[in-house]
Amino acid sequence: MPTLYEQLGGERKVRELADAFYDVMERDPRAKKIRDLHPKDLSHSREKFFMFLSGWLGGEPLYVKKYGHPRLRARHLPFPIGEEERDQWMLCIREAMMKVNLPVELRETLEQAFFKVADFMRNKID
Repeated sequence: MPTLYEQLGGERKVRELADAFYDVMERDPRAKKIRDLHPKDLSHSREKFFMFLSGWLGGEPLYVKKYGHPRLRARHLPFPIGEEERDQWMLCIREAMMKVNLPVELRETLEQAFFKVADFMRNKID
């Protein structure tokens, strides 16, 4: 069975998804809270997200090779993340998946997986 990385379309499509995610975050006022948690220049964030997604989806573990284990929760602890931030993050990834024209079934599979990760990042009570 092909990996999610392969189902998505490989490196080019994973990069397209990561860029679309940050495009939505940058432009959509509904994502203001999470946008404000990021640096003004998102180029480094875009690259790290692409690298993370590559390995997380079953492709080349680019992030791990360069930075080591992602330790997602630990890396996100300095940022207040509650349900609102989680939901804004999910809005960005949903919009990005639609923007890059992922098939509905793949979007649904990825949305469930992304939600588990986004919900795990919560570190404050709303």
